[in-house]
Amino acid sequence: MPVSVVRFNLVDPAGTPESLSARYKAAVEMSAYADERGIDTIQIEEHHGVANNWLSSPFTFAGAVFGATQGNSAARSASLRGGGRATGGRIAVTVSAIIGPLYDPLRLAEDIAVLDLVSGGRLVTVAGIGYRPEEYAQFDVEWKRRGKLQDELLDTLLKAWTGEEFTYRGRRVRVTPRPFTQPHPLLLVGGSSQAAARRAARLGLPFFPSAHLPELDAYYKEKLAEYGTEGWTMMPAKTTPLLHLSEDPDRTWAEYGEHFLHEARTYASWQSGDIKSAVRSGASTVAELRAEGVYRIVTPEECLAQGLDNYVLHPLSGGMPIEEGQRSLQLFAERVVPALKG
Repeated sequence: MPVSVVRFNLVDPAGTPESLSARYKAAVEMSAYADERGIDTIQIEEHHGVANNWLSSPFTFAGAVFGATQGNSAARSASLRGGGRATGGRIAVTVSAIIGPLYDPLRLAEDIAVLDLVSGGRLVTVAGIGYRPEEYAQFDVEWKRRGKLQDELLDTLLKAWTGEEFTYRGRRVRVTPRPFTQPHPLLLVGGSSQAAARRAARLGLPFFPSAHLPELDAYYKEKLAEYGTEGWTMMPAKTTPLLHLSEDPDRTWAEYGEHFLHEARTYASWQSGDIKSAVRSGASTVAELRAEGVYRIVTPEECLAQGLDNYVLHPLSGGMPIEEGQRSLQLFAERVVPALKG
């Protein structure tokens, strides 16, 4: 069955406190609506110091989503009064991807454990190392040490979530509370390099290539056999377009195409030639972007005809007006998702 995804990065080039607050609140409300309508996951991202206000604190936002998807208010009230049991939310939140070396490993272990407890196991974390040196500079983390820092982070998380004491940087530590999910919350290693694949295989963690890279998947499986570990790959399809739903795609491209172009150009400014990404555009105009097919504005019927493994709706792309994003989500939830699950 195809997977339905709603993606948010909360970009807002205008960036006033009022517009940002409205956008964040709307995204949480949209996430709750997506949960009610049976959408599988909310996908969020992480970038730092970006002029267009890209989401920088994905776990904080994930907590807000989990708080909004813990069952309906009547059930919650009944539970608090002792008159019933609240119905928990079902939608997952996938953080794809964190920039692992920028985090304190012990604190991250605590934060993920608490979110895993709050959500009842609905948090999925993809740990990458990023590709923007300026983000490392902002946090005073040495770019050249990112591989070693990532190794330490992943190793620490797995040890920390056992609830047992272990040695960390020469001292004995213990992280509590233990997470809800056993043996540990779902953690994938992201990347597009053999080093990332080796890292995942060594630890027996799932591998999340940043693009459709079958040769890297094969290398990962070779390393699983070599290390004697078990794992699996969650690899993007050859084509994983970012979708927007509209009854009139021509009108929507004309009115809102610049929002998609803004995001595409931002990504392009970060991606050097050796970076492999499922979201990669060379477009410099809205017309070029539409022809390229990385971003697609489609009717509900055209959406279903895509025949995708993953349907990724991106309703607030590039600072999209909230009302337009809500219309897109409603069309997706009411006229696409039921057919996908049917």
